[in-house]
Amino acid sequence: MLRTRRAACAAIAASATLGVSAAADVAYPTRPIKIVIGFAPGGSTDAPMRVLAEAVSRTLKQPVIIENKPGAGGTLPGVILQSAANDGYTLGIASLGIYRLPFTADIKWDPAKDLTYVIGLTGYAFGIVVPSSSSIKTWADYVAAAKAQPGILTYGSPGVATTNHLTMEQISRKAGIRLNHIPYKGTGETMQALLGAQIDSAAETSAWAPFVKEGKMRLLVTWGDKRMTSFPDAPTLREVGIPITQTSYWGLVAPRGTSPAIVSKLHDAFKTAMQQPEFKQALARYDMEPDYKSSADFHKFAIETMKQEKEILDVLGLSRK
Repeated sequence: MLRTRRAACAAIAASATLGVSAAADVAYPTRPIKIVIGFAPGGSTDAPMRVLAEAVSRTLKQPVIIENKPGAGGTLPGVILQSAANDGYTLGIASLGIYRLPFTADIKWDPAKDLTYVIGLTGYAFGIVVPSSSSIKTWADYVAAAKAQPGILTYGSPGVATTNHLTMEQISRKAGIRLNHIPYKGTGETMQALLGAQIDSAAETSAWAPFVKEGKMRLLVTWGDKRMTSFPDAPTLREVGIPITQTSYWGLVAPRGTSPAIVSKLHDAFKTAMQQPEFKQALARYDMEPDYKSSADFHKFAIETMKQEKEILDVLGLSRK
């Protein structure tokens, strides 16, 4: 009888705990939400996310705060979420660099298993730019300059082992050139370095778009499968004989174990915000477009991308031994 009574009490306690948890999920959010971005302010991740954050703040009736943590190739949000509470109040942006971390760094977590995928948002457009004052006018000029002085021509990127860096390594091999890589902590820093003539060129997301339009930079080549709408005169890599296409998808993630109810509420709020003209305008500034993925599809993308990234790193000899 005593054992039965104890079991009944335990069941009631467990039910009460679950009830409190479920109620908390339904009430979410009751305080500000923080989104960690792995790049400096002012880039092609930061600007669109601030627009989304403002729209989601109105929907959820709580402030959504952007916290910039540049460095480590944009992967710090994934690292930070490993020690964050899974209560929905600390989120992060997962970009391509996170999926190659297990193969380039000594980490004890798996991006495909140890993050909760909320919603896929968009992808970067990439290109190689030089200052408008540069004597390099075309991709052919760029290759010629690099071949004339191997290892001297510099290019900036947002960090070592980023998509920008690894793709440039592939491009260099295909073009038969050797470049000098200068890593920065984010796209904003790279753009300022190029504007300040600290580097010869930059391999970057389309954060350069406003500067190209203003005549401060020259776009030599883009990395997509077709020419960019805003820059129809710039050829793709394939058009200049480099058989490479590269984009970099990103979206919102939460700590592992975040409840489905919270994930659903966040997903729906961000999906609604993606339809706002302000978000589309913020992306258009960088020649990007909304590219929605559900929580399940975004997670599937992560799993597939990790396999692809390992293959690329193995080919380049950059996988951690």
